[in-house]
Amino acid sequence: MGLTGDVKTMELAEVLQWISSGRKTGTLHVRRRSIEKAVVFRDGAITSSWSNHPRECLGQFLIRDRRISEEQLFRALLLQESERRLLGSILVDSGVLDEDGLRHALKTKAEETIYDLFLWPEGQFEFRDNELLPGVTFELEIGVTGVILEGMRRLDEWVRIRAVLPSMGTTFRVPSKPPPEGELERHALALAASGKSLAEIALELRRSDFDAAAVLFELLAGGYLSVETAPVDPEDVDTVDALRRLLSLGDERLAQKRHDAALAAYEAALNLDRLNQSAKKGLIAVEEARAKDRKGVGQAIMLNQIPVLAVDLAKLTRETLDPHEGFVLSRINGQWDIQSILKICPLQEADTMLIFFRLLGRQLIALRDPAPA
Repeated sequence: MGLTGDVKTMELAEVLQWISSGRKTGTLHVRRRSIEKAVVFRDGAITSSWSNHPRECLGQFLIRDRRISEEQLFRALLLQESERRLLGSILVDSGVLDEDGLRHALKTKAEETIYDLFLWPEGQFEFRDNELLPGVTFELEIGVTGVILEGMRRLDEWVRIRAVLPSMGTTFRVPSKPPPEGELERHALALAASGKSLAEIALELRRSDFDAAAVLFELLAGGYLSVETAPVDPEDVDTVDALRRLLSLGDERLAQKRHDAALAAYEAALNLDRLNQSAKKGLIAVEEARAKDRKGVGQAIMLNQIPVLAVDLAKLTRETLDPHEGFVLSRINGQWDIQSILKICPLQEADTMLIFFRLLGRQLIALRDPAPA
């Protein structure tokens, strides 16, 4: 027997308990906007999980826990393209990672993917009996009771954290004080001292919003930093009808070559749903249309082209950049081509390409053709 519903009317803890007590085998699918997750069960125990969130893929967890470097991930992904093997197997066979390290990363990934669901204020779920995800090489055995207890603890902790850090746009001041001992804490403190927001710190640490905020919350409690600015997030006013109207307006204005109006409509849609793929594609279409109308910028972005900075650092620091733009810019080293940067970014490929279009349109970067072989 399957089960469907909404997390507003049946909490995730109840759903997990229902699956566990019935010793069910199958897959629980949960979706919120464009984020989809799946949790696999065998006889009521969790054996694996899957997510389409870029920050929840195996490679990003391995970087997060400092088990591999960005360069090692990049090389492994190149091999994966040619050999069509699982990333974990490639890393183990190449000696970059041992099997215990891989199993630990897979367990952490599975657990963190589920814990994040407890913080979702909305979403739809469906449990499908006897459905198992293909391609799973390591089956874990994670007790549901422990997951529920940790998930509920995080939910309570998130309420306390949000009272002090109400927005991912929060920035910090770092007083003169000896740094903490932990490597993660020192890294987070250094990022905060450089002026990065909580959202930017989470991206650099490859951690969820909760994980990053929890680290900064503890540093605040220890007096290692203080809040500088804490903007309040606007109320979520996402509606299907509003998105439909904004996307339709953007398409209409784009067809009329009214690029500024089209851009405004698509950006308004993204303000309602930051993961809306139609709005993101619309933004790319706007930038491509603008590029065709501008001499000197009317070039398509090729994956083998090498991005380079077109301005000095002094000018770059005066630019208004969102966290994702800043992350992509920090990976431009004059050596990696577009394809290489796409491989290591904890973002959807379409999102990263959109950032390149924006940076190119703002003349912050230029593209260099690869040297002939």
